[in-house]
Amino acid sequence: MYYCGGIILSIIRLVRYFMSKNKFYVVWDGELPGIYGSWEECRRQVEGFAGAKYKAFETEELANEAFHSAYYNYIVKKKKTPVVSADVPPPIQAALAVDAACSGNPGVMEYRGVYVKTRQEIFKSPAFKEGTNNIGEFLALAHGLALLKEKKTNIPVYSDSVSAISWVRQRRCKTMLKKNEKNAPVFDLIARAEKWLADNQPITNPILKWDTEHWGEIPADFGRK
Repeated sequence: MYYCGGIILSIIRLVRYFMSKNKFYVVWDGELPGIYGSWEECRRQVEGFAGAKYKAFETEELANEAFHSAYYNYIVKKKKTPVVSADVPPPIQAALAVDAACSGNPGVMEYRGVYVKTRQEIFKSPAFKEGTNNIGEFLALAHGLALLKEKKTNIPVYSDSVSAISWVRQRRCKTMLKKNEKNAPVFDLIARAEKWLADNQPITNPILKWDTEHWGEIPADFGRK
């Protein structure tokens, strides 16, 4: 009996050991942001999702802490020197560039628009509670398009977010964030942006992807990476 008990105890210790080796995967931006206990679960959320942000952690405690913090706190991005190429033309100077920043995911979110040639800030949103970076990018692009239409100018708008460009073209903010009392103002803005996009088709301002590799950070970048 003692011998059997010792075997069982050894098996339990082995199971606990291998379980402790399992990694936990944080998905900040994906089909369904959250914490996942296996790579297969994580893969389903990020595979094919443009701009997916995710990282593995050794413990569930670390993963939980990371999920409630900003992605850029865990992924160190070194600023790359733009790759100069004769095959890649420079950005259009008479254009509007938009970008967003979010401290946490969800977290405090804001966005702005900057004139490319002069780097002059054209608009900047207030800070909103419990938003996401993707939502901010979407709102920035919609805000920029609405402002340019109001000013009756057909200059292009640059964004470095593939997701935001796709959402604007589909006239729908495809966020997985759930509405609550704190982020209600964010969802009010989303509804207004979606309505404006639906009511103002076709959009005549060219919507262009900013080429960060060759041009450096987009002029509207908040510089918090």
